[in-house]
Amino acid sequence: MEEIVDHWFTLSEEYGGVAGYTEPHVHPLLRANIWHIPGRDRDLVVDSGCGIAPLADRLPRLFAHTPALVLTHSHLDHMGGAHEFAERWAHAAEAAQLRAPETWISLRGADFPEDFRTAMAELGAPLGESLLTALPWEGYDPGAHHLRAAPPTRALADGEVLDLGDRRFEVLHLPGHSPGSIGLYERDTGILCSGDVVYEGPLLDDAPGSDREAYRATMERLLRLPVTRVLCGHGPSLGPERLREICRAYLGS
Repeated sequence: MEEIVDHWFTLSEEYGGVAGYTEPHVHPLLRANIWHIPGRDRDLVVDSGCGIAPLADRLPRLFAHTPALVLTHSHLDHMGGAHEFAERWAHAAEAAQLRAPETWISLRGADFPEDFRTAMAELGAPLGESLLTALPWEGYDPGAHHLRAAPPTRALADGEVLDLGDRRFEVLHLPGHSPGSIGLYERDTGILCSGDVVYEGPLLDDAPGSDREAYRATMERLLRLPVTRVLCGHGPSLGPERLREICRAYLGS
């Protein structure tokens, strides 16, 4: 029987005034980062995890200062908690999935398509009976998990600037992993919140909606961007040299 844990989210990283949280008891495939960017006038929260335990109960600090949720894309491990936010911002190409998320998704490995399970096993991350190693409360059923609709309240476009009063983040449309994948780039510091465009490990470019040619164009764009730190959608942050290595490796594949 899985352990019951009170602390569903953990602080995974802090950099440049940005705090990152993750769900350590979730399978690595779905263990995404949630980034909290405090601002003078309002806060941004980048992505919202799987939606297993309520963010408002477990991470109330995210909601303390008029937050807007920015969704880098609409995959289940990034939009699961989106319904908790009054303001939800995303690229228009992700809107349909956010309005009507996939209904088959659960947290049982057997519910995922067979070809996907095979691919994950080949990558060394097989999907077990449950995708959780602990439960958020007694009686929680991973098989009953489902995504709640979270229609965007604002459509973001490439080049828009999100002004927090003392920090300004530019929206970058970075398609490839998904049609409407976006990043947030702070020119003053060189910080990039990348979503699932770049991270340590195999990059997923064969999911429904992925586009390898668009991904290549995105990698070319990132090579030209003066970045000091990448706050990724999964795993640890990256320095500029590692970012360039990942981009060049993808372009050379």
